[in-house]
Amino acid sequence: MASMLKNLGRLFGMPAEPVEPIFLPKIETKKSAVGGLFAFHHQGQPVWTPRDYSALAQEGFIKNAVAYRCVRMIAETAASVKWRVIEEGLEQTEHPLLELLAMPNPVQGGSDLMETFYAYVQVAGNGYLEVVQLEDDLRELHVLRPDRMKIVPGAQGWPEAYEYTVSGKTHRFAQTQDKGVRPIMHLALFHPTNDHYGLSPLEAAAIGIDLHNAAGAWNKAMLDNSARPSGALVFKGSDGSSNLTDEQFERLKHELETTYQGAANAGRPFLLEGGLDWKSMGLSPKDMDFIEAKHVAAREIALAFGVPPMLLGIPGDNTFNNYAEANRNFWRQTILPLVGKTAQTITRWLAPAYPKPVKLWYDIDQIEALSPERTALWERIQKADFLTVNEKRRAVGFDPVEGGDSHGD
Repeated sequence: MASMLKNLGRLFGMPAEPVEPIFLPKIETKKSAVGGLFAFHHQGQPVWTPRDYSALAQEGFIKNAVAYRCVRMIAETAASVKWRVIEEGLEQTEHPLLELLAMPNPVQGGSDLMETFYAYVQVAGNGYLEVVQLEDDLRELHVLRPDRMKIVPGAQGWPEAYEYTVSGKTHRFAQTQDKGVRPIMHLALFHPTNDHYGLSPLEAAAIGIDLHNAAGAWNKAMLDNSARPSGALVFKGSDGSSNLTDEQFERLKHELETTYQGAANAGRPFLLEGGLDWKSMGLSPKDMDFIEAKHVAAREIALAFGVPPMLLGIPGDNTFNNYAEANRNFWRQTILPLVGKTAQTITRWLAPAYPKPVKLWYDIDQIEALSPERTALWERIQKADFLTVNEKRRAVGFDPVEGGDSHGD
């Protein structure tokens, strides 16, 4: 029996003599307990975006003035915010990260890059940045179109790669850390039913956009017909018949379309032949009131984007007392949360490339719209006699100074 087992061992490549088992120390790794479930059906395969981006952009952004203005306002305003780099607790006036964000690539400035990025986030719910590295240096940043990008989830559900497709050609960005930095940064707005992609405000406002577009198309058609259904032509022949022949009907229809429709022919009198009688028909002012319906839809669109309707010139918005108050609300509730989320994402993405711990944040002191709030804060702090000089400076975001820990009576 022993000889047989020995021969079988040689046959299957097993050692001839028994060896002592080697026990390796157990290596503990931290990972999500449910991460593997997310990638169970899609591991290593691209996950497609859950919507038709082209149709969403065409109907929601290109054809709708309210959504277009909301996206432009958010993107342009957020891109105007100045960056701060804090290294080991101290703000740096010069830093490679500031230089990279100021001049990200040969064809775009910092504001242009971030405006494009924020606009994609609003239209698609997702924004992508690519970093170009040369040895140890981060050289360029580029914005990638979200409709061309597909996420490839790994075993734990997190993206292990991104696939970017242009004109049938696909480039795969493996999310391996080169000098601690992955090639792609992905910022996604919250989506309650998707593990990988964000929810676009355009999609949330889709009903309002459809209503607004439909009301505009209806009004356009009404204007093309002198802003009312002109009426009805009633035919009564000399022999008592009430029906036109097919030839008569087509000729009359052609004359109406070519001679009496359109703004240039508005109010032009009819020249009626024998047997034709004109019966005027009109809609009541209540039936004609599509303007209010458009305003309601416009307010819904603005609500989805977080833009106060007052800033868009939409009447009927009494939420704020004046324009300045609405503008401060726009900054506080829409712009600063978006810029702060972007700053945190960029910090987590690019900070490993620098030798010292760095943090990217926005410079709130450079925002002119919030200057009344800063003035009020400084006045309250200045009147707080129970605080030391350094305590007052820390309260308004300044570094302490020597000898500032006393009240200085």
